[in-house]
Amino acid sequence: MTALAKWQNFYVIMGSSAGALMGLQFVVLSLIADRPKRPNAEAGHAFATPTVVHFGAVLGLSALLCAPWDGIGAAAAIWGGGGVLGIIYSIIVIRRMRQQTAYKPEFEDWLFHALLPFAAYIALAVSAYGARSYSREALFGAGGAALVLLFVGIHNAWDAVTYHVFVNQQKS
Repeated sequence: MTALAKWQNFYVIMGSSAGALMGLQFVVLSLIADRPKRPNAEAGHAFATPTVVHFGAVLGLSALLCAPWDGIGAAAAIWGGGGVLGIIYSIIVIRRMRQQTAYKPEFEDWLFHALLPFAAYIALAVSAYGARSYSREALFGAGGAALVLLFVGIHNAWDAVTYHVFVNQQKS
């Protein structure tokens, strides 16, 4: 049994959760889009799109690590590449958050939309780097990163819905 096989149930649960939440996010965004007051596209790129990307990252990582690999090396290279892409994407999101004018981000926004995803993607990249020598620790690092991204996505989706329902509705 490879080290990856022990994580099968974890990633089945994570992937199922991420996939379901991503679908739910699309439904909610579609319902919000039908409202008379349209959401700002700049703010959507800074706040809504990253939530779908994080759910997608968890879903992709889960699928990757549930595949029947003979060893951890190739899987680690792919998840490390995903971590690097996530770091780059996090920097883009931070830039978008600073440039958009529809909403002034507060500490909680910076924490959940910038800092935590950035840290999770760093953990993903770093864990892949050490996977051949420290496979057990690397898999805990990847699992922890996936869990952070899933919880960040849940928080951010809820935050977006409550903002559009309670704050934007008050302004209409």
